Amino acid sequence: MRAKSLMIQGTGSNVGKSIIACALCRILSQDGYRVAPFKAQNMSLNSFVTKDGKEMGRAQVAQAEAAGVDPMVEMNPILLKPIGDCGSQVVVMGKPLRNMSAQEYYKCKGEMLVIVKDAYNTLASQFDIIVIEGAGSPAEINLKENDIVNMKMAEIADAPVVLVTDIDRGGAFAWIVGTFELLNETERNHIFGIVFNKFRGDPAILQPGIDMLERRTGKQVLGLVPFINGLSIDDEDSVSLDNNPPVPPFAKGGQGEIIDIAIIKLPRISNFTDFDSFEHHNGVSIRYVDDTNGLGNPDVIILPGTKNTIGDLLWIRANGLENAIIKCRDTARHAPTMIIGICGGYQMMGKEILDVECVESNHARIQGMGLLDVTTTFLPEKCTYQAKANLLPDTLLFSTQNTLTGYEIHMGRTILNNGIRPLLRITERSDKPVDVPDGAVSHDGMHWGTYFHGIFDNDEFRSQLINFLRKKKGLSPLSIMLSEEKNLTAHKKEIHYDNLADIVRNNIKMNLIYKRLGLK
Repeated sequence: MRAKSLMIQGTGSNVGKSIIACALCRILSQDGYRVAPFKAQNMSLNSFVTKDGKEMGRAQVAQAEAAGVDPMVEMNPILLKPIGDCGSQVVVMGKPLRNMSAQEYYKCKGEMLVIVKDAYNTLASQFDIIVIEGAGSPAEINLKENDIVNMKMAEIADAPVVLVTDIDRGGAFAWIVGTFELLNETERNHIFGIVFNKFRGDPAILQPGIDMLERRTGKQVLGLVPFINGLSIDDEDSVSLDNNPPVPPFAKGGQGEIIDIAIIKLPRISNFTDFDSFEHHNGVSIRYVDDTNGLGNPDVIILPGTKNTIGDLLWIRANGLENAIIKCRDTARHAPTMIIGICGGYQMMGKEILDVECVESNHARIQGMGLLDVTTTFLPEKCTYQAKANLLPDTLLFSTQNTLTGYEIHMGRTILNNGIRPLLRITERSDKPVDVPDGAVSHDGMHWGTYFHGIFDNDEFRSQLINFLRKKKGLSPLSIMLSEEKNLTAHKKEIHYDNLADIVRNNIKMNLIYKRLGLK
């Protein structure tokens, strides 16, 4: 039997579409249905690599995890990764097609629509229910002609639409009514219910507004989902970081037993979910920093991944962050700050970056930060693998026993110079054995970089790193999970998915959703 479909659209960006879709994936799965998420077109720098080495948006990965199924690229057939203000790398069915401007992309709309339909039909033949997520707002009148992700997708899937709005911002009623006003009759008929997200306060006070809204739109309000603090579900893009301003910087030792980790908030930061596991680690504070005033003197500085290494390197150079980072290294002789680079951040830490084929920029050659004696050359081919690796002995100032799991996603090749040591030995890529060195470590072990995303999700590695930093501050170590069978990060994710599902189930009328889908 062909799958039923339910679509989540929003009155705008960042109103909670991804989170509500994630919750519904979990709820429907808990109730015994085979569920898959779907988003026809995603614009995000937060991506993931599937088991077969294909790239997809992180939000659909979280939704697949919530549904208890393996992520597959059909769940997000088109991924747009912005490379500047006017263009994106277009990833189709998990593989880069090419960089395109918006106009170039719109000219391919017919071709993209066929790809979207094929991907959706593949899922519809394998699952009971498809939870479809829209993008932005369906009422963007300048984009509707080329729409393949909102009402066009609802039409293709014959999906009833739940319209989600963010009441915490204010103006939610006007937002909903304005959305309805800009939709045509056919589009309005697809909507069967409304959900207010991020609600605080007494529902009774809102009831007169709900009554008026239901009379005016002819649609029922399905529920009020409360504002949820501490929700650890992978975010689609860096907009979520704007809602978590950095805590004030403090000197080492000034917060007792707290390890202070400062992550540089690059303009085109990507895959910042690499650092989510630190948020729930005892004795650790992470903060995102985008200026010299916020840097302070942390225990660790992390240069994260980026979709534009050269552009973001020029940005930290122009605003003084590069000098501030190097100053942390040079002035802290007795307790030096550890500096870590992940993917693009690793490339920045090197001596030089070459882009003679203009893969990423018009800079054929640019000087790096000089923290690691490595040279990176950009190549057109993208490396995308799920991977396993081992920490090489006597590289860092701590060691690990367990195999590391993670993924690679980059377009550069980095060469190590003058006897500098690699960090890891990659032993497996997409289930195939390999023997490939990765990363680099400074001679004193305090500066290191890697292409291995997800390295901090490995509980033993993360705990050993934190304990090394604690020892350096004269603090006692914390207990370390050594069992390969227990992944604390994955276990905590499952708890968060269940908690999210419980909150949403208790605050929306699931019986009406099931009735609309023709299910019990």
